[in-house]
Amino acid sequence: MKLVHVGALLSVLVVSVACSTTEAAAPPPNLADRGTVMTTVTPTKQDLTNSVSLAGTVTMSPVFGVVAPVAGEMRYLDVEAPESTPTTPTRVGSVWADGEPHWVEVPAGATFAGRLVDDRASVTAGMPVVSAKLGGYGIVAEIESDKAYQIADGLTQVRGQIKNGPGPFPCGVRGTIAALPAGTVPAPPPADPAPPAGEQPGKSALPPPPPAPEEEQPEQPSGSEASGLRLVCTAPSGTKLINGAAVTLEIVTQTAADALVVPVEAVAGGQGKGQVEVVADDGTTKIVDVVLGLTDGKVVQIKSGLTGTEKLAVPGPNLAPATEENPGGK
Repeated sequence: MKLVHVGALLSVLVVSVACSTTEAAAPPPNLADRGTVMTTVTPTKQDLTNSVSLAGTVTMSPVFGVVAPVAGEMRYLDVEAPESTPTTPTRVGSVWADGEPHWVEVPAGATFAGRLVDDRASVTAGMPVVSAKLGGYGIVAEIESDKAYQIADGLTQVRGQIKNGPGPFPCGVRGTIAALPAGTVPAPPPADPAPPAGEQPGKSALPPPPPAPEEEQPEQPSGSEASGLRLVCTAPSGTKLINGAAVTLEIVTQTAADALVVPVEAVAGGQGKGQVEVVADDGTTKIVDVVLGLTDGKVVQIKSGLTGTEKLAVPGPNLAPATEENPGGK
C-alpha cells in the first residue's frame, strides 16, 4: 500500500512540473512587436510668450535716459529749472535730420537732469541724449549686458510684483535700458556741518562764512563705465510703494499668436533647428527636419516642416551613436 501511494505522488509532481514549464515558455499576451512606437502626439495650436525676469528695487527719484528719435544732429534748448514736477512733457531739444527737427522731450512726471552729448553732436537713433530725474518712486532693475538685446524689443510689456506686497501690475517703462555716461547721476549733497557745542542750529548771530572759491572740476569722462544697464519703470497710481522694497519684473520679449506647437519631448535639437519622428498609419516612421520657434519649456513652436496633422513619436529621435568611422555621430 505504501508503494502505490508513493508512485501516485510522483506522477502528480511530474504532471505539475510539466504544466509549469509549458506555461512559463508561453509568451505573455498583448505585447507589441519590438520597435513599435507606443506613444504619439499630434501638433496643436496655442499662443506662446517668452519672458525674462529681473530683480528690481523701489527707488526714490531714479535717473533714466531719453534717446534720440532718429539719427542726425543734436541741438539742445535752454531749459529752466521747474518750480515743481512737470505734469506735461518738457521739450529739451531736437535732432535735426533732412532739414527737419525731431523733438526730444522729457516725459511728464520727470525733470530735465542734464545733457549726455555735446550740442550739435551727431547721434544715432536710440542713443541716450538726455538724462531725466523721475519725481517720486520708481522701480529700478539692473540688467546684465548679455540680456540687453534679448529684452530691448520687449519693453512694452513689463509686469511687476513687489515681494510680499502689491502685484502683479503693469510697470510703465521710462526712457531706455542703455547705460548712461559717467557723471550722469549726481552725487548726494554734502551734509551740513555740525554747529559748535552749546549752539542751536540756525541760531548763530554770526554771518555765514564766505563760500570757498570753486576749484576747476576735471572734465567728466565720456563713456558708460560709471553706470550699468538699468531699466526704470513706474507702478500704476495708487500702488503702495516703500523705498528699498524688492521687486520682481517680468519682461515679455517675444510673442507668437496661434502658433503650431508640439511637446518638447517630441523634438530633438534646438537653436532654431530640430527633428521629429513622424509615424505613418501603417506604423512605419521617418525623420523630418523642422524649424523651431518660441518655447515655454513645455511646448515648442514649429515654424515649418509640419502641416499639423502628423502623428509624432514621443520621445523624439535620438542622435546616432558615435563610432570610429563616424566620430561625430552623424
